[in-house]
Amino acid sequence: MTPKNATLTIPKNSTKLVYSAPSSIHGTGLFAKCLIAKGCYIGTYQGPTAKRNGQYVLWLTEEDGTIIGRCGRNLLRYLNHSSKPNAEFDGFDLYSLKNIKPNQEITIHYGDDWQHIK
Repeated sequence: MTPKNATLTIPKNSTKLVYSAPSSIHGTGLFAKCLIAKGCYIGTYQGPTAKRNGQYVLWLTEEDGTIIGRCGRNLLRYLNHSSKPNAEFDGFDLYSLKNIKPNQEITIHYGDDWQHIK
């Protein structure tokens, strides 16, 4: 049993909190295996550097304006869009914005080009 004030540390390469399954939003989605508390680290978007756009590529703009893309090779590539997301990226690390219930789909906001999509 975990003490009341203990902090759970999740390794950077962990996907122990998530699984992929068919999504009611689109194709395959990413889902919580257990309760994920608000502010919890969920995982890192892993894969090789992208040279061009494609399926499962995550693009980030660094503080200096440099744009970096990464081709998703782990379960986080199944994140679907929501206008009311429950997670967001800080760099390539994914964190929960609110408590996420077991078996609830984990979603992110894809960006301004996706404003018209729920």
